[in-house]
Amino acid sequence: MRSIRALAVASEIYPIIKTGGLADVVGALPVALNAEGIEVRTIVPGFPDVMQALGTAEEVLYYPNLHGGNARLLSGSCGELDIFVIDAPHLYKRLGNPYVAPDGKDWPDNGIRFAALGRVAADIGLGAVPSFVPDVVHAHDWQAGLTHAYLHFSERRRPATVMTIHNLAYQGQFPREMLSATGLPLESFTIDGVEYYGTIGFLKAGLLFADRITTVSPTYAVEIQAPEAGMGLDGLLRARANQLSGILNGIDTSVWDPATDPNIASTFNSDDLDMRAANKVALQRRLSLRIAPDALLFGVISRLSWQKGLDLLLANLPTIVSNGTQIALLGSGDLDLESRYKAAAASKPDQISASIGYDEKLAHQIQAGVDALVVPSRFEPCGLTQLCALRYGAVAIVSRVGGLADTVIDADEAAIAGGKATGVQFGPVTVENLAGAIWRAGALFNDKPVWRSIQKTGMTVDVSWRNSAGRYADLYRQIVKTRANSS
Repeated sequence: MRSIRALAVASEIYPIIKTGGLADVVGALPVALNAEGIEVRTIVPGFPDVMQALGTAEEVLYYPNLHGGNARLLSGSCGELDIFVIDAPHLYKRLGNPYVAPDGKDWPDNGIRFAALGRVAADIGLGAVPSFVPDVVHAHDWQAGLTHAYLHFSERRRPATVMTIHNLAYQGQFPREMLSATGLPLESFTIDGVEYYGTIGFLKAGLLFADRITTVSPTYAVEIQAPEAGMGLDGLLRARANQLSGILNGIDTSVWDPATDPNIASTFNSDDLDMRAANKVALQRRLSLRIAPDALLFGVISRLSWQKGLDLLLANLPTIVSNGTQIALLGSGDLDLESRYKAAAASKPDQISASIGYDEKLAHQIQAGVDALVVPSRFEPCGLTQLCALRYGAVAIVSRVGGLADTVIDADEAAIAGGKATGVQFGPVTVENLAGAIWRAGALFNDKPVWRSIQKTGMTVDVSWRNSAGRYADLYRQIVKTRANSS
């Protein structure tokens, strides 16, 4: 079977630039797909971190005017990743967060910045780089959504297309007055085009024009077809239900491997879990928590937001610390949540640690050192932290939504007896139900043989990309064949 060429389109890619789980997926999936006979190149904007990581590169396209300035398309590599980079300083040469200005607000020209990403990706899809003409163009999240609109309205023979939703809450809506600047035709601004509640809808366009839609877990694929989780796009998703599927994310198990991880105090595997204790003490020491090997230590690695349910955990802190339990939190986001967690840590520094920001090394140390990882999301397309927790023997405490429900098996009596339990689920997502899940986790923690069994079972779960990469490869081959037969 011949190799298929796929162009991935995304705004971030690990390890080059990362603000969240999108980057992890975009960085790991191409490597996994290579084993399936899929040749992937990923196009990303030339943010400063990307330009610095690129090193030697070849100019393959030149744009004398890409939305307001000269630009080049560069081809190069970073480690195992083959990438295209849009070198457009007028759009992307800005320090800090790729989406947000120093004042904390979105860059006012984000619509044009990511329209440029879609336009150049579409050009590659239409053959502008003869050395790499893709069979499939796979766009990730709203930043890449206009790619499929540009391909559609080119009215030229185009490759097969896929649109992946990583989080439906972020949709990319911009004023209709921007349409002429995007270069899309006037007739594109209709309900059967890019128009979305009177705005230009980047994600809506991607969902409408893609041959297939995927999202990052089977349960989330069902949830987003209902008004409660559909975020205004449920009608479109129901209409395209036959083209929508959920494929679970994986993690890069070469990066997240407790047996070889250089970031942790003591490496271990499921056969020598006693070695995990050294990581707990090292974490307590680093975070200035009381050195207490027998205390239940919870971890949180998350964006601090309403979606992630971290306000519910805050409400439970008084009860948690009254039982001698400790919490190690790493994250950033909502300023009010940040300040409240910092205040909680200041009031009980020997039991609560709040590290605001992101620290990749500390994230590994938390996974290796905590007893349980808490993920109380109100909705969660897939979630990656609970997958890392399973890999590292941290028992996952999760809400029964989206990918959390798909990846963690609740430790009820039957699951424990059958050796299937990997964590604790709760729902509906309320303060009281989270409190109940925390209480259950405490009771399980006190039953050492059962707790050890849950840890070991979690560590045997295949959280790699192997199975999911196979599903993507099958999807690519199916839609490439369908498009070939229809042309």
